[in-house]
Amino acid sequence: MDKALEENLMGALENVIDPELGIDIVNLGLVYGVDIDDEGTATVTMTLTAMGCPLAGHIEQDVRRVLSDIPEVKDINVNIVWNPPWTKDRMSRYAKIALGIPD
Repeated sequence: MDKALEENLMGALENVIDPELGIDIVNLGLVYGVDIDDEGTATVTMTLTAMGCPLAGHIEQDVRRVLSDIPEVKDINVNIVWNPPWTKDRMSRYAKIALGIPD
């Protein structure tokens, strides 16, 4: 995948806001990777802040919505993983500042 398309996909994912924290999933460090194959299937590998997150379906639906606006994307797989586990260390400096978490 070319760098510009990867940046476009990640930029779109920055529009997916975690409803509980009010910060996007990219800056929260929830997105572990994004890829798109030759047929246009985008695969997002991501996690959630906690197992059993009641908003998992909402977040997944938002991921699908924002990626469907990208012309190269024909289909979307959202792969939610628990390993490696998410920690606050994965958050961007922006997210830490916004949530008042010391760096």
